[in-house]
Amino acid sequence: MTEKTILWLGSSRNDMQAFPQDARRFAGFQLRLVQQGLEPLDWKPMPSIGLGVREIRIHTAVEHRVCYVAKFAEAIYVLHAFEKRTRKTLQRDVELARQRYQDLVVRRER
Repeated sequence: MTEKTILWLGSSRNDMQAFPQDARRFAGFQLRLVQQGLEPLDWKPMPSIGLGVREIRIHTAVEHRVCYVAKFAEAIYVLHAFEKRTRKTLQRDVELARQRYQDLVVRRER
């Protein structure tokens, strides 16, 4: 099986690179699993963002999240990467990921 390419939308790559080293390393390992067609170790679906969107949960000294969609044949799209400091995901993070997902769907239809 060939591995899917990872495509980073918006500032998601830079945002993930700003994670502390342990969180960045864990996130990279989880995305590597997804590239191989496997499930990340800790994830949850995010239908509030879009169909097929998942959130990788990274538990270090501070919580981090990486939202991605892997349902498209051509690539894995990383929509958003962020630090989570509250129990509930901030609405601005959900909205940003949702907007990037919607832009992706429109772009793919063209």
